[in-house]
Amino acid sequence: MTALRVRGGQRLKGQIEPSANKNAVLPVLCATLLSDAPIMLRNVPEITDVQRIHAFFADLGSTVDWNRDAKTLAIDHSSISPDAKAKLPQAMRASIMMIPGLLARLGEARLEHEVKGCTLGAREIDPHVAVFKAFGAEVSHEKKDIVFRNKGKADGARMWLEYASVTTTENFIISALTARGTSQIVNAACEPHVQELCSFLEKMGARIEGKGTSMVSVEGASEFTSVDYTFVEDFHEITTFLALAAVTGGDISVRNTRPGDFMLIDQTFEKFGAKVSHEDGWSRLNAPAQLEVQQNFTSHLTTKVEAAPWPYIPADLLPIFIALGVKAKGQTMFWNKVYEGGLTWHTELSLFGAHTLLCDPHRLITFGGDKLVPATVTSPYIIRVAIAMLMVASSIDGESTILDADPIRRAHPDFVANIDSLGVDVSWDD
Repeated sequence: MTALRVRGGQRLKGQIEPSANKNAVLPVLCATLLSDAPIMLRNVPEITDVQRIHAFFADLGSTVDWNRDAKTLAIDHSSISPDAKAKLPQAMRASIMMIPGLLARLGEARLEHEVKGCTLGAREIDPHVAVFKAFGAEVSHEKKDIVFRNKGKADGARMWLEYASVTTTENFIISALTARGTSQIVNAACEPHVQELCSFLEKMGARIEGKGTSMVSVEGASEFTSVDYTFVEDFHEITTFLALAAVTGGDISVRNTRPGDFMLIDQTFEKFGAKVSHEDGWSRLNAPAQLEVQQNFTSHLTTKVEAAPWPYIPADLLPIFIALGVKAKGQTMFWNKVYEGGLTWHTELSLFGAHTLLCDPHRLITFGGDKLVPATVTSPYIIRVAIAMLMVASSIDGESTILDADPIRRAHPDFVANIDSLGVDVSWDD
């Protein structure tokens, strides 16, 4: 694991072109296994999970041409042998979304029991198993592996999810394309990256109704067309750069072609006295000198930021707003309704001099506005927690060190270079 050294205290200014959303890129890559037609993907970020999938496709026998400079990835799976054998990458949770394509193509897929990912808490795979069984797969344990076997082309299925899980929804949609007839999922996740997967599949020839809603219907398909697809900007990264402006009293503009996704995000910035504007494909935050938590009309209640499945504030963005909470004068409650392990890192903030109180595994109160000091902190393996720590360090005059900052590279390959261009003196210490 590597560290980031940050010399902060500057007012950040500039314009940024953000990367594509990892959470859109990975399911799209997994879904390409359904097709033998040539596929061209553009604006592909050079992140470790894409590298792992690229290597896996090559092991399968696919033709894959990744031009890292042009950020393009050309894929042709027509050369995969029906007898190909390859074990799914264990080091990323997205591996589970390759199972529908492998079942359709090879009839079998194997996944180790312990699938990795960010350390956010318990993340079961039972909902995914239910999806695969609904589409006729046989699932069993064999030593250290979970084995999925295709028992033949299934009829369409209907499922009502107990929880609007993103990856379960995506697995259902991809699996439904391999079935006969119409499939329907109720209480589907509708995050922007789920919508982007649907947009890609539609461009490939899929018929999907209800994209962006909690009820999605999918028609099975027997063949797909060649597609040239460009990924849109990552709303997580856009929000992060705007938040960097807020915590440093800066003025940052970020390319954003989907401002309609930002209404609640904009309202959340306003809770800290910061305002976002959208114009001509750009989002801008010109921050006040001092953030201040805005008082509720019901004055005796604490201002809250609640994270839950879309259209709530995404849980992945909660650490970004917690960074605002420790900078803004006033008291804020942050409520993570998704992960029970997403707030334990608050103790590291105290090393900066921040005052926080963990009410329970899901709720954290920040008492912001205190003078913060440089510190050496350790990030858990959670992408946006590492970024939140970097944000706080960027706002403090002096040198701070963030240990175990590698998760940033999993999702944001150009992040450190981008913030350096905005005025942060930052470097990797490998």
